[in-house]
Amino acid sequence: MVEHLPPDGAAARAANGHAWQQSDYTATDSRDLLALLLTAFLNANRDPDKQPAMPWPEPGWRPGDPLPEDAEAQAEQDRAQARVAFDHITAQVLPSKG
Repeated sequence: MVEHLPPDGAAARAANGHAWQQSDYTATDSRDLLALLLTAFLNANRDPDKQPAMPWPEPGWRPGDPLPEDAEAQAEQDRAQARVAFDHITAQVLPSKG
């Protein structure tokens, strides 16, 4: 009975942790590829003296990726941790004042 459950049913969503189907992944991949192609086309056909190159687009969100607000919070935490490590190293290397 378990073998014949629908691939987009509640059991599949619970096992996968999301409700994305193959068509959702294909659509997201197609959108990402179209964005890359458009950026490459616009960068190749721009006037280098008048326009700067466009930055490459970020890929779209997929299940398993952190949410944008979670990614920003993690980046802020990483910056704070790096600053503490930098201050620790410079305190050991630089002569103390006093």
